[in-house]
Amino acid sequence: GLSLDLSKRLSMQTFFGSSELLKSSKQGPETLRKNVTSKGGTTEAALDVLMSKHNLEEIINSAVSAAKSRSQSLSKG
Repeated sequence: GLSLDLSKRLSMQTFFGSSELLKSSKQGPETLRKNVTSKGGTTEAALDVLMSKHNLEEIINSAVSAAKSRSQSLSKG
């Protein structure tokens, strides 16, 4: 129900804030995520689905691998 502009700004600020937190923290990304994910909350529910049923980690690894492979092909051409 938010405007496109507001949604974009909120998403960008969330990304920038998360990046700054990771940059300035001695803790790793998994620990930081666990620290801000409420037990039984909406983010935990979404992550449970993404991590178990849809293999989010496998999808991300495959996407990065595909991008790497494509960049190597492009650099040869």
